[in-house]
Order: sequence, then structure tokens, then C-alpha cells
Amino acid sequence: MQTILSHSIPLKLVLQDLAKEFGVTVNKECNEYSISIPANYGTGKITGIDFEDGLGLIFYDCTFLEDLQIRFIVDKIHPLKFIFCEQGKISHQFENQTSWHSLDVLDNIIVASDHKNGHILRFKSGVRTVVNSLEINREEFLSHRECSLEGIGKNMGDILKDTNASYPFYHTSLYSVKIADLFIEIDEFDEDAFLRSLFLESMSLKILINQILQYQDDLELPENKTVLRTSEMKLIKEAANKIDENILDFSSVHTLSQEVGMNINKLQNGFKAIFNTTVNNYVQNQRLDLANQLLRNSELSISEIVYRVGLSSKSYFSKIYKNKYGCSPSDIRKRQNRSS
Repeated sequence: MQTILSHSIPLKLVLQDLAKEFGVTVNKECNEYSISIPANYGTGKITGIDFEDGLGLIFYDCTFLEDLQIRFIVDKIHPLKFIFCEQGKISHQFENQTSWHSLDVLDNIIVASDHKNGHILRFKSGVRTVVNSLEINREEFLSHRECSLEGIGKNMGDILKDTNASYPFYHTSLYSVKIADLFIEIDEFDEDAFLRSLFLESMSLKILINQILQYQDDLELPENKTVLRTSEMKLIKEAANKIDENILDFSSVHTLSQEVGMNINKLQNGFKAIFNTTVNNYVQNQRLDLANQLLRNSELSISEIVYRVGLSSKSYFSKIYKNKYGCSPSDIRKRQNRSS
């Protein structure tokens, strides 16, 4: 096991420590610092940036030749950390504890050490690991804000207000689709250093907002959860496939939610996220597509088509068909009669 030490805060100094340990130089663009992993350790890059309000972001994209741990040990209060495993796997440990917390793909932990105890991150050899960490100097962060924290829930409010690190905190979850989308935006942003700095600062706040919303959702009863996790996207696609394959037998959103094992709120949010529509509107669109095929490729009357696809009435069908296709079903039939 190789060990790398950092004895500094904030992230600017952390990157300088890591560069010294790895025997490389620090690259600086605007206020973003980065190092490349040297070939004798592996491949990849670590990038960090601090913002004036106490927030910071550090990104790890590394493949190490041997198991490696980075020990963040400094005689100061450590930042509150929101750690997201985007690829590979990583383990976390509080400096003063013996247990390890494992993170696989899409896992997310919120960690705060007590007093001046530090953190240890352990990377597996031969595994490309992409990890993003939002870090908060709580005292500095709160000094820039005059708002009450009561509205975000007692637990999260207490964590943020614990500027003296009086107690440790650990929470694990799967991170949300919205947070995953933010990391995709960060990966794809390719502007100059000044714009990137502004962009990352705005994204750090968006990540924090969505992390707090996700934490609040974690505390809800299963039937009341609304925040969609990336790991649940396959269930949304499974639900859509069930609709597509059984469009004529679709009964209700409630039944569909039971079949895929997801509460109705999350199911609806998932359809809005992927298809930009509700479940019922998705069903209606699929029925309209089927009706359009039958209208153009069968001898069935319009009334028979309405009945066949399970729509409520001929007049309603004509209205929604025209809204989608720009002409009425009878117009289609008239054109077919003229062409024949």
C-alpha cells in the first residue's frame, strides 16, 4: 500500500502537498490547480479549486499501479465533504476510526470528522476511479450568509452550523440524476480558465443545493420519496418498455408503479426527466402513434381505431391527433380516398 500525505487546507495547498508527494509540478489556470499522476504511480489527474465563500471542489480521475491511500492530516478543523463516486470504487476512513466506508459507482457519502481529525481515501490498484468531492469550510461559508438554516431540516442545519466540529457525521446514499447531470455538464464544459472558474463556482452551489434536497429525501418514508437516483433510471426505462409492449392493456400509473417497484412520485419524476412528460401523456402519445399507423395502413374506421387503441371518444381523439400531427384523422382519410 502506497501512502500519500497532505498536511494542508484549503485545496490550493492540498494540491501543492500532493504534487510534492508525487514528485510533480502543480499546474495553475486562473484559480484552478491540477497535477498529473506520474507514470511510476499510474495515470490520471487530480484537480482542485477554492472559492471565496468557503466552498471548494476536488476532482480525482486516477488509475494507480498499486493500492494507494491519500491521508488528509492537518491540525485544523477539516471541511465538511460531499463525496461522489462516478466511476470505479473508493474507500473512506476517519483518521481516528478503524472502519472503512466503501463507495461503488453512483454512491455518495456526506462526511464530517470531529475536532481536528482527518480523512483517508483509499484507491484500488488497476481500477480507473473518478471521484468528485464538494468541500465546505463551514465557518467561512456561514460568514457569507445571513439566512436561517431551519428550513433545510434539523440534521443538515446542525451539520452546517457545527463550525467547531464538535461531533462526527456520516451518511451514505445513491446520488441523484440531477447531480449526475451536473457532473456531466462539468466534464463537457470547455471554455477558457476565467469562464471555467465562474462556471465551477456556480456548479458548486448547484451540487450543494441538490445534495441537501437529496439528503432531505433520504429521510422520507419510501412511499414519500421524490428524488430520482441515477441507479433508478433503468426502472424508468423498464416502465416505458412495459407501456410500449402492452400499450393496449395499460391500466393505471398505480399498477405500473407496483410492477416496477417504484412509488408514483418517483415514477412521474423519472418520466419527466427522461421523456419530458408524465406517464399518462407518454401512454397517450404511444396510443396516438399506434392510431396513426392504423389510420394510414388499415381499413378500420376512425371509430374502430379509437376503440382499438383505448382512447375515450372520437371527438377527443380528433382533437389530440390534430394537436400532434397538424391535421385531423378525417383529413387523412379524405387524402387516402382521393389518392385511391
